[in-house]
Amino acid sequence: MKSGKAMTRTIITKATAAILLAVTLTGIISCNASRNTTKQDQAPAKYVFLFIGDGMGAAQAATAESYLSYLNGKLGGEKLCFTGFPVLGSCTTYSADHHITCSSASGTAISCGTKTNNGYLGVDPAGNRLRSIAYDLKDEGYKIGIMSSVPVNHATPASFYAHNLDREDYYNISLEIPESGFDFFGGSGFLQYSGKDKTSEPTPEVLEEKGYTVCFGEKEFREEMDSTEHIVFIQPSGKEGNPENYEVNGPEEEDSRLAEMLQTCVDYFGDKEPFFIMCEGGEIDWAAHDNMAMPMVDAILRFNEAVATAYSFYEKHPDETLIIVTADHETGGVTLGSNGTSTINWKEISEAYKKDGEPASATENKRLNDAAGIGWTTNNHTGAPVPVYAVGKGSERFSGRLDNTEIKGRILNRE
Repeated sequence: MKSGKAMTRTIITKATAAILLAVTLTGIISCNASRNTTKQDQAPAKYVFLFIGDGMGAAQAATAESYLSYLNGKLGGEKLCFTGFPVLGSCTTYSADHHITCSSASGTAISCGTKTNNGYLGVDPAGNRLRSIAYDLKDEGYKIGIMSSVPVNHATPASFYAHNLDREDYYNISLEIPESGFDFFGGSGFLQYSGKDKTSEPTPEVLEEKGYTVCFGEKEFREEMDSTEHIVFIQPSGKEGNPENYEVNGPEEEDSRLAEMLQTCVDYFGDKEPFFIMCEGGEIDWAAHDNMAMPMVDAILRFNEAVATAYSFYEKHPDETLIIVTADHETGGVTLGSNGTSTINWKEISEAYKKDGEPASATENKRLNDAAGIGWTTNNHTGAPVPVYAVGKGSERFSGRLDNTEIKGRILNRE
């Protein structure tokens, strides 16, 4: 018979073994759970919105916020929807062959994760075809939407579906729309509507023959959306030829604002299947090229409306949605407070634009800028880094310093 001490040791040993076994099993379960959680966390968000404000640097956003503050009788403090996002990063934009990028090179860097030469679209500096994030996600079962407030075959939207050594080969770029197999395209129209020589088959007819339903305006879109798998939304003003009516000049009465176009895409996709939407505010850049402060601010506010539309979707699906807002580059070198000015005079410049639409001359535009205390350094792009704003699943990956080639990998969580 075992002594009391021996029995005690046996009981303790058995108890210890049981505890160790329980701990080991718990560790195994926890490890497996951790692996499962990690695998789930590594997947891209189910719903991804990527917004690109063409030419919209930090100073452009600050200018729009200054104007909003003026409207509310304040010196400052008003926010755009996206400047209130919890994650803020900074992104470099240089191209493969220039310190100052163009939109096609930066669009390619963002969409494909590879630097390329200015003027190139969806190809590397050697001319080899690149693969955009839209193609990657399409293969993973995502619905894909590509849209812009400017022509759908312009540089930024085209960098997500096309491949060309010349960003201005607009007709052939358009022909890649049906080749992509993407679900939704939207824009003000098509440049080179009937080819460079204006004798080619009109772009909408080519797309229709390739299985895409082309709708001019929201009314046509709503009538067709339930009966087609591939759809192109074009503003009514772009129906007969090259679009002449961009939002920067004030949309026609029947034309949709960018937020309305985005909403049609979201309605078309629904929330049953995953989707990726790239939405560009293209006319921000065009106004900045002309150093026109109020049209630029108006364009940013319309862009902000579209972001707010996506944010409303995010609020319904906060654990499955990622929203990123950035720019391809900065345009104009805008400054709030020029020539030693310490107060921005929004009253004069806003009333002048409200009255006349836009200044009669570049000289008058400069006078208004000077009177308002808004300065510009160039009519072209600059090499300034651009902000990256993010909210939602995986948004933490967009904080700190990035290069534009990293955005694709961080959306996919493959960095």
